[in-house]
Amino acid sequence: MTAVPAPAIDLDGLLRRLHLPTVRRLYPELAERAEAEGLAYRDFLALLMAEEVAHRTQTRIQRCVHRAHFPFLKTIDEYDFTFQSTVRLSLLGSALGPEFITQGHSLVFSGPSGTGKTHLAIAIAYRAIQNGFDALFTTATALIEDLSTATRDGKLREALASYTHATVLVIDEVGYLGYGPDAANVLFQVVNDRYLHQRPMIFTTNKPLAAWGRVLHDPDLAEAILDRVLERGRHIELRGRSYRTRHAPLDLNPAPEPPSPAPARVSGNHRPEFPEPTTPTSSSVL
Repeated sequence: MTAVPAPAIDLDGLLRRLHLPTVRRLYPELAERAEAEGLAYRDFLALLMAEEVAHRTQTRIQRCVHRAHFPFLKTIDEYDFTFQSTVRLSLLGSALGPEFITQGHSLVFSGPSGTGKTHLAIAIAYRAIQNGFDALFTTATALIEDLSTATRDGKLREALASYTHATVLVIDEVGYLGYGPDAANVLFQVVNDRYLHQRPMIFTTNKPLAAWGRVLHDPDLAEAILDRVLERGRHIELRGRSYRTRHAPLDLNPAPEPPSPAPARVSGNHRPEFPEPTTPTSSSVL
């Protein structure tokens, strides 16, 4: 009795229908490898599935990084702990693990410009993305201006959603610029909502925490904000010279500069060599 040949299977079409693009792309090459190396069916299938999962994971991370609006991307491995004397990798502890998210922890990095505050904040948010969550980066100025405008337009609830729904929220540069009179009010609404839902927050600031009342024009609300942030969070103070100028010699007694031929400015104000705040395209360490 003649054996009936098995019907042809459109493998490429099946992989399309199952939305397995990586398996579809790698199948011919891996099939030849499996035949050459004598891989068992189970090992061949496991290899294909591992490639598909790895590709999907990388695609998800890239998508989340794009949506996070990081001004630059830095990892914790790139941070120079030898330059900073007040923070160690071990001190960050659970901030680099999934428990930072599941337990609703928060962090406040404070210190002078150039000590690595923004680098650490982005690195921790990026680690959260690698652990399967999402994140959003914003400056305090952008957040306050956005919500203040939304309040005047009667659209505060819609504007708040983008800041309260992200799993991890980074609010950078608190105190670098001046804010309007409702700064504390709109920032409190973000912090309070995230506090109630146990969603992590990461702040960076060049001001002492005691000065937030003056910066935000409302000492009582500033205290309420910090109370909620630090109940399940930590304050890490960074010290030392700016990482940006680490190669420049530290001259405490510079020679007097020769007089400038240009006429003196009436205000007496001159642009600093390293203006603050830095733009997103500048050096990545704040």
